[in-house]
Amino acid sequence: AVKRSQGQKIIDYLATGRGLTPLVALQRFSCFRLGARILELKRQGHPITSRLVKRGDAHVAEYRLERS
Repeated sequence: AVKRSQGQKIIDYLATGRGLTPLVALQRFSCFRLGARILELKRQGHPITSRLVKRGDAHVAEYRLERS
């Protein structure tokens, strides 16, 4: 089996239409620096948007892949 990069796993997850928060990225992909991965993916041309969402008492970034 080919080992997929963290970035590829993130894109595959976003491609399902779900939003991704840092906590979910940590739990699913052991990704501690989601913002850095997202920046890399944006620089590769992926149309990723972000917005702040409320999770408990905190506001966190949620990333989504734009529908084409």
